[in-house]
Parts: sequence; C-alpha cells; structure tokens
Amino acid sequence: MALAYFEQLKISQDAWQVCAEALAQSIYSDDHIKFFCFQVLEHQIKFKYSELTEVQQQLIRETLITWLQAQMLNPQPEKTFIRNKAAQVFALLFVTEYLTKWPKFFFDILSVVDLNPRGVDMYLRILMAVDAELVDRDVVHTSEEARRNTLLKDTMREQCIPSLVESWYQILQNYQYNNSELTCQCLEVVGAYVSWIDLSLIANERFINMLLGHMSVEVLREEACDCLFEIVNKGMDPIDKTKLVESLCQVLQSAGLFSIDQEDDVDFLARFSKLVNGMGQALIASWTKLIKNGDMKSAQDTLQAIEAKVSLMLQLLIHEDDDISSNIIGFCYDYLHILKQLSALSDQQKANVEAIMLAVMKKLTYDEEYNFENEGEDEAMFVEYRKQLKLLLDRLAQVSPELLLASVRRVFNTTLQNWQTTRFMEVEVAIRLLYMLAEALPVSHGAHFSGDVTKATALQDMMRTLVTSGVSAYQHTSVTLEFFETVVRYEKFFAVEPQHIPTVLMAFLDHRGLRHTSPKVRSRTAYLFSRFVKSLNKQMNPFIEDVLNRIQDLLELSPPENGYQALLSSDDQLFIYETAGVLIVNSEYSAERKQALMRNLLTPLMEKFKVLLEKLMMAQDEDRQMALADCLNHAVGFASRTSKAFSNKQTVKQCGCSEVYLDCLQTFLPALSCPLQKEVLRSGVRTFLHRMIICLEEEVLPFIPSASEHMLKDCEAKDLQEFIPLINQITAKFKTQVSPFLQQMFMPLLHAIFEVLLLPAEENDQSAALEKQMLRRSYFAFLQTVTGSGMSEVIANQGAENVERVLFTVIQGAVDYPDPIAQKTCFIILSKLVELWGGKDGPVGFADFVYKHIVPACFLAPLKQTFDLADAQTVLVCITVFFSFTLIAMWQTEGKKNNGHIVLMVDLSYKENTLFFLNGVLIWLLLTCCGTVFCSSPMLKIKLENCRFENLTLICITCELTLSESEQTGCSSLGCSGFSCDR
Repeated sequence: MALAYFEQLKISQDAWQVCAEALAQSIYSDDHIKFFCFQVLEHQIKFKYSELTEVQQQLIRETLITWLQAQMLNPQPEKTFIRNKAAQVFALLFVTEYLTKWPKFFFDILSVVDLNPRGVDMYLRILMAVDAELVDRDVVHTSEEARRNTLLKDTMREQCIPSLVESWYQILQNYQYNNSELTCQCLEVVGAYVSWIDLSLIANERFINMLLGHMSVEVLREEACDCLFEIVNKGMDPIDKTKLVESLCQVLQSAGLFSIDQEDDVDFLARFSKLVNGMGQALIASWTKLIKNGDMKSAQDTLQAIEAKVSLMLQLLIHEDDDISSNIIGFCYDYLHILKQLSALSDQQKANVEAIMLAVMKKLTYDEEYNFENEGEDEAMFVEYRKQLKLLLDRLAQVSPELLLASVRRVFNTTLQNWQTTRFMEVEVAIRLLYMLAEALPVSHGAHFSGDVTKATALQDMMRTLVTSGVSAYQHTSVTLEFFETVVRYEKFFAVEPQHIPTVLMAFLDHRGLRHTSPKVRSRTAYLFSRFVKSLNKQMNPFIEDVLNRIQDLLELSPPENGYQALLSSDDQLFIYETAGVLIVNSEYSAERKQALMRNLLTPLMEKFKVLLEKLMMAQDEDRQMALADCLNHAVGFASRTSKAFSNKQTVKQCGCSEVYLDCLQTFLPALSCPLQKEVLRSGVRTFLHRMIICLEEEVLPFIPSASEHMLKDCEAKDLQEFIPLINQITAKFKTQVSPFLQQMFMPLLHAIFEVLLLPAEENDQSAALEKQMLRRSYFAFLQTVTGSGMSEVIANQGAENVERVLFTVIQGAVDYPDPIAQKTCFIILSKLVELWGGKDGPVGFADFVYKHIVPACFLAPLKQTFDLADAQTVLVCITVFFSFTLIAMWQTEGKKNNGHIVLMVDLSYKENTLFFLNGVLIWLLLTCCGTVFCSSPMLKIKLENCRFENLTLICITCELTLSESEQTGCSSLGCSGFSCDR
C-alpha cells in the first residue's frame, strides 16, 4: 500500500513542489523520505519538465543549490545512496538546461562548494553522474539523445572544461595527504573525463608528476593506476604516444615499480598489470600505424620500446594470481602478433617466445584448491582464464610451431615417465598440452599423422606414450577426463597404430571410464566413447560382440520402483544405445546377423515397455504416473537413438532391420491411446515416428493414420504445434503417396487448430498468446508444405465452403497478424496457389478471389503501421509480396483480363512504409497494364478498370492534373508527390 501511495504521489501534479520544499528546508530527517523526494524531482525533470513555467523551473534550480549549501552546514553528511541520487538529479537538470538556461551550471556549483570536503564530495559525484549521462556506453541512447550529448560535450570543451580541470588539480593538491577518499574520487573523475577532453590539459608535467607521486602512496595508487591507464588509452599521434608512454615508464621504473614481488598487494598489482597492458598495447598500436605510414625509423624505435617492456610483461604473466596474469594477456598476444609479421626473429625475440611459452604452460596448471566435484564461480573464472591462455598458445604456434612442438614434447615425456609420483595438476597439464596441439597446429580433417614427418613422428610418439604408459589409471578425475578427451581428439592415431585399440577400449569400459566412481567422469565418457567408436568404424569389427556384451548392464532400462541407482543417467544411456547401434550397423556381419543383434538390443526395451505401460494404466498416484511415463519415454528415446546409426550407405532395409523397428512401432503406438501423461508419451512416440519416416520410408505409412487419429484427440496448442511438423515431414517426403490420407485428415486437423485458436485467453496471458502465435505459424507452415509439394488438390477437394475458409485464413495471416514470419509464409502460399490454380484447371471463382482478396492483401500488408521495415523478417515479407505481384502480372499478361474493379483505401500517414512500397506498387501497375490510377491525400484510391496492356495515367485528385502536369505546377499533395513514373 505504501509503495502504491508513493508511486501515485510521484505522478501527481503538485507533488514535486512539496518535495522541493521538503529538501530545501530540510523538513524530514528520515533517509527514505529524502530519497523519495529526490525520486519525485527526478521524475518531474525527466518526463514533465517542459510543462513547468519559467518560475517553476527556477524553483527546482534554487532548491538543488539550497540543498547543496545545506550539506556543508549539516552536523552529519547524508547517506551515500542519497548523495548519489542527488547527483543523478543534478546531472538530469544539467543535460536539460545547460545549453539554454543554465550555462553557468558548474561555476554555480563550484562557487557554492569551494574546497569544503562535503561540497567537493557532491561536486565530484555530480561530475561522475554527468559523465554517465553523456558517455556511458552501457546506457542505450536514442539518436536524438546522442546528438544532444555530442553538443553538450562540445559546449563544455569550449566553455568550462579548462576550469573543471583546474578545480580537479586544486582538489588533488589540497587533499592528497589528508583525505584519501576525496583524492580517489577525484582521480576517478579525471580518468572518466580524459577520454573525451583535450589530453594536453591532463597529460602535462604538473598533472603527470602528481599522478606518479600518487603511485607511491598505498591508499591512492590503485586509482592513480586507473587514471594513468585512461591517459595512455587516449587516441593520439603515434610518435607522441610513444614519447608519453616512455616518459611514464622511466618514472615508474625509477620508482622501483617494474620489480614485481609475489608478496606485493595483489589488488594494486592487478591494476598495475592493466596499466602495463595498456602501455604495451598503445606502443604496439603506434608501431602498426608507423609501419603503415612508412616511417621505418620511428617504427624501429617503438619496437625497441616494446621489447624493453617484455621482461615486465613476463613477470606479470607468470604471477601466481590469475587476475594479475589475465590483465597482461592482451599485450602478450599483440606482441606475438608483431613477431609473426617479422621476416626473422633475433635471439632475444626467440628467447622471449620461449619464455612466454613456458609461462603459458605453467599458468595452465590447476591449483590445489580447485573443486572438481562442485565447480563454483572461482572455478568458472579459471576455465575462462584457461581459454585466454589457449589463444596465446595458438598464437605461439603461428610464430614458432617447431619450438612449441618441441617444448610440449619435452614437458609431456618428462611428466609421463614418472606419472605415478607426479602431482595430478602437472600430469593433467602435460596431457592437456598434447590435446591443445591439435588446434594449435591445424591440419585438414585431423590428419596429424601424415604429411610433415617431424610433426607426425612427434605426435605419434606422444600418443603412443599416452596409451601405453598406464596414465589412464591415475586416481584423479581431471587426469582421467583429459586422457579420454585426448584419445578421441587424436582418433586418427588408431588408424596408424590399431594395435592400441583394445587398450583404450578397456579403459573406456572399466572402472577408469564408464564405471568410474565419479558421475561426472561416467557421463562425459559415455559421450566420448560414442565418438570414439564412430570414428574408428570398420576397425571396431574384431571387438563388436565383446563390447556389446560388456555394455549390456549399461543398457538396462531402470524402472522407477526398483530403487537402484543406475551408473548412467538416461541422457548418458542415449549415447550408449547409439554406440551399440553404430557397432551393429557398421559391422561386416550379414544382414541376418545384424538383425539378430539389433533384436537382442531392442527386445528388452519392448518387453519392459509393455509391462510399464500396463502399470501406468493402473497407477493412481500422480508422481508415480509421471515417473512411469518418463521411463516409457526413455525406452522410446533409446530405440529411436539406435536408428541414428543408419545412413544412405547402410539403410535399415539393407541391414535387414526393418522388421525389428516395425515391431517397435507396434509396441510403442498403443501408448498414444493412454489417457494418462499424454504430453510425455505423445512426445516420445512422435519423435520415434520422425525417425522411422526417415529410416523405414513407405513401410511406416500404414501406421500413420492410426497414430494421427490418436494424437489429434484432446490436444492442446503445444500438441498440435509439435504434431504438424510430423505431417509436414510425411507430406514433403511421400507427396502423392499420402494424398488420400491427407485429404481424409485435412479438415479434422484444421478443425482442431481452429478450435484451439478460438479458445478465449486472458488479455495479459503472454504465454497463451505466444502458444497461439506459434500454432498459427505451424498451421501456415502446413499449408505451405501441402502447396509446395504440388498437392493443392488436397485443399481443392475439401468442398467450396472449406476451401474458401482456408483461403481467408491465409489472407488474414498475410494482412492482419503483425507476425512477419507468418506473413511471409502466407504470401508464399498465395503465390503458389496463383501459380497452381491460375490456369483453366483452377477452382471456380479463384480468378475473382485473386483480384478481390490476394491483390488487396499485397497492398494492405506493407501499408500497415505494424509493418516495420527496420526488421529483417519484415523486409523478407516485402520481397515475398513483390514476388507475388510478379506472379500475378505474369498470369495476367498471358491473355487474362479482369473486367471488375478494385478500390483500395489505405492510410498514408505511415509515410516511411508508404513511400517505400508505392514504388513497388507502380512497377506492378505498369506490369499489369492498368488503365487509370487515381491518388489523393490522406487516402489513396487505386482503381483498376478493364486491364489491358496499354498506357498508364496517374491523376492527382488534389490538383486534378496528370503526374507530369502536376510536377510542373509543384503540387504538394502527399499522394501526388509520393508517386514517380517514367513513362
């Protein structure tokens, strides 16, 4: 109730005056009331300021200045949140009035606050709030606001920035030793403003010397770092930038800041690392510009300056704190990019590359505190940091691939020789480096073991060591996972040395992989095992039956009532079923043997399915019903997943497995008639049908009518939306083969759709509105599939009344619904119908329908105010409309005549759409040989009479002249001036 009262008070006409008086006279002591008063003023300035009189606007200015004066006299300062809100109100008033009524805004504030600490605090907060209004890129501004902000900054540069800069210097000078909080605030202001003011005001001897002095003061140095970073980051001439950076570096180095101690304050070092990164990248940007300008001498000087910073860069990169290391990676990456461009590297540069390489290898290592079983925010940050290091490794490979390969090989071999006594993080990173080489040294189609003999030999040796060393038995999840990731990444190795396949298969199948104690390892291994088996293909032949026997227990469907915790989740089991299917289908067995193996795989599923379906039919408890339905759904999903093993080269029929999958269909389809948990069961069976349409082809057709009948009973919007793609798939694949079925189920399907669409819904129910929109799209997609498959007779044979109803829904979808995706589909349908039914064989009255409804739809849809040409989908609709025009034009010019007439009344007030679209209209009129076109403002009349391929006359009703005559007289009618015609 209180909140509603405050909101009502905020928008009332006189509330701002009450609040202004309360603030000016300090009537209230309650902080929340003060905050609310500022909110009311903020609302008034932001939304209603133009409604105020001059006197009222002056009152707001005086109120804020009075409140500011009071801050220096109050015994206690206001709470921080009140001061921040007050600063926001000052900033809002600034952007509103500075250019017109309050040009002395900052001078008035400075005259009030002088050097009073509380006043200075508010002054600095106001400056930060103004910067946020003008510059903050996180705030989305309209183009008008952007123009206003640019003008404000330009005016400030001319009128007050020098004075503001002088005030900052005075504040820093006065408070640097006795008020660190104000000094840090001021440094933050300088850092914020330096990006858009004249750099010479800040980058001068007195300011820089002061800032460098702050670098030695513990409480100030972090803000001083950030301020120097902003100065270095400012765009300027490359030679001047180099001089500036070098002068800063000399002073920082002489102050001892280039000697990094691991024990130093990490918060400061993180800021310092960011500063060094900024200086390094600034020098590199200068070098790039100088090279581009052909100034080779200056470029060489700049390169020497860059090289001089590499030692410091390496100290920061190798720092044990990842934030400090992360902040310098940009400089490191760009430095390597320079080296990549050089024709030859010096000995020192080669040493730098190797040092960076060793640093990256070290920093990739996990620390002892990493929580592998319960990864939180810190772990997620390290994963992101590792991704940055990977980019550095990739860049190192581009600079010196031979050195990278040799370094990784040395680390890998040294570590793997003694893996039993080496810490897990060192073993993991050694394997990880081998894994990362696959992307750092890219080849075509993963052919790492052919081509370059040196590289192939090194990788082959490391892979051989990996699979024979026994490191897969290391008792840490990170090492185990890295082992499996790497053997799958280098699967081509097993084509070169297939004798190692049994060793790796056993690792996958025993306690190291699919039966590991960690669920995380088991889950990931299930996926990797599937990939491994798929990639080896025919090389798996000797092991197929052994593998199938070993995974038998992992294939069991776990009913909800047995209470047994399965090793793998249902999602993981999907990969195991797919793997089993791949093994069977890709084997060299006969079709009979493949059928037997596939039946052995799927029969337990079918038997369990029948039992569980009976239990579901009798279940009373809803939770138990849901658990049983999920289990049934999993069974269908597992069977469906095995079918992914088939391909054009190995079809279900060729493998002799059609009968097995037809048995599955007969087993699963009765679930559609189950009245319980319909959504879950239908979803599973529908997915299986999608797969069977692909795999069984016409053998699946006898099952479709019965399945469709069940799925159309008691269905909701989502059911229909998911059912229609199945019908579309059948229609597109089998076309005329399913014509009788489509004709039979066409109107029942449409009735079900219309029934759901007509259901009443609450006005604010966004979920229901979205469901209806998606169903409407699905409906139009169905009609598009039918017409696009050359089966328009399915619609034509539904009876004249039904055909007319269908056509009108398409017209309605094209014009009335502000959904560009549906509109585009509707115009495609209409175009196709014109193409198919435009001849003598089309339905009776279709020609009239074209002129009375399709042509007007082509005009009306783009002229709707909801037709947003800034939207890419809407532009596609426009293209589709013009395509429809073209088809109608082609049809008409083939001797067709329209002896009636069309009058269109369209709103021209939405000028952007109108002028864009009228060009298309006129082109169409020219193509379709119209007699006379009349136009007027504010409404447009288009009259087509006795269409013949002759002339086109445009007459403006406002000036009663033809277009060419009206151009001479200069008629300003929107309708007239909106047309153009080159006769």
